[in-house]
Amino acid sequence: MEFTMKPDVGFYTKTDFGRLDVAGDDAYGFRPYQLLVSSVAVCSGGVLRKVLEKMRMDVKDIHIKADAERVEEEANRVSKIIVHFRIAGNNLDQKKIEKAMVLTRKNCSMVQSVVGSIEVEETFEIVQ
Repeated sequence: MEFTMKPDVGFYTKTDFGRLDVAGDDAYGFRPYQLLVSSVAVCSGGVLRKVLEKMRMDVKDIHIKADAERVEEEANRVSKIIVHFRIAGNNLDQKKIEKAMVLTRKNCSMVQSVVGSIEVEETFEIVQ
């Protein structure tokens, strides 16, 4: 990826899906920590989806809520990412989803990239 400095604040890059603006001020684009949290959440969600499909679970929807805890005294670094999955489908099995969550954590490249520096907490609930 290549980024170009914007005249006001931040940087941008062009992708096949459009322009991505990134800046420390959210009035000018996504903040870097938002992209970090998004990467962890969506990577986990994608892996979870694949694992559940391989387990032949009839998943209709996965909604992801992601939050971050930051340490102001340490350059406002992200210390923890909390990812909560709301999973909807037919005949979903709690125990199978618990096993899928373990596999998801092991196989999500973004979670594995931050292990040891950022705590990642993943939870789920089954919804109608």
